[in-house]
Amino acid sequence: MSAVIWPLPKVEEHAFADWRDARPATVVTTTAAWSAVRKQLHGLNVAAVLEVTTADVDAWQALRSHVTGEVIYAVGGGLAVDAAKFLARERALPLVCLPTALSVDAFFTWASGVRSDGCVRYLVTHPPDLVLLDYAVLAAAPPSIRAAGMCDVLSIATGSWDWRFAEARGQNPPSMRYLAWADHIAAAILATALDCAEAAGCGDRDGLKQLVDCLALEVQLCNQIGHARPEEGSEHYFAYAVENAVGKGLPHGDLVGPGIVLMAQAQGQDVAPLRRALDACHIPLDRIPPVVVQQTLAELPAYVRRHALPFGIAHVLGEG
Repeated sequence: MSAVIWPLPKVEEHAFADWRDARPATVVTTTAAWSAVRKQLHGLNVAAVLEVTTADVDAWQALRSHVTGEVIYAVGGGLAVDAAKFLARERALPLVCLPTALSVDAFFTWASGVRSDGCVRYLVTHPPDLVLLDYAVLAAAPPSIRAAGMCDVLSIATGSWDWRFAEARGQNPPSMRYLAWADHIAAAILATALDCAEAAGCGDRDGLKQLVDCLALEVQLCNQIGHARPEEGSEHYFAYAVENAVGKGLPHGDLVGPGIVLMAQAQGQDVAPLRRALDACHIPLDRIPPVVVQQTLAELPAYVRRHALPFGIAHVLGEG
């Protein structure tokens, strides 16, 4: 359980093309994201551009000496912002985040996810100091990642179920004790996300704004209680495990989306509303070969125990 209640970053709606910052800046980005918006960022004083390709702490540490200037800008999705949060902490520099798609909730969180020993662990970094949202840029993102952050809200359906399941089995440690009020709030956030899925998926400004609100509320709820059990459970464990088989090329949503459907089915939930929302947000459910899905499901109980992941349906798959 976190000993600190972290805040959300300051968030401003601002056209990237109109943004001005005279401070020498290091831009942390990915190739695709930088290509999509670099011409709009003529108001930045770019001193260096660092492209990240992997969520690996050693790779990020190797970039540390290349950071220059007075501020770091994260341009892109989850990989760029996680690396930028790490580098901003290492260099004690302010961080401005420019999402080019609503692909994850990492724009609002205090941690950076890294791959380690076949799983994902979270390093304490800090939230961005400022997140700039250009809804025209977000709407123009490739459809499959435009609103893929929906997965980090739809995962409330399976994550909260796991939390209740663990409570019933006496498997919640004191630091993750079940809180009915938090569960109820999470359910309301989930309902709000389901409501905006179609609009967000097609790039409607109000729909994207509602998804932003859901992501921010989900993150701050987890900040308040000191852990992510309401929104991270067996669906994420499946994603972590299956990435070992398919490699690092698939986006977050392509891994977590199928995990949500599979784990909701295992939990006995009605998956139809979840599928509709995933479809509306153009999140593909067929990027993982069926044989790999079945292999991962068979190995998942051993995987979650090996990595000491919080208790959920993944721990008992195949029992009875």
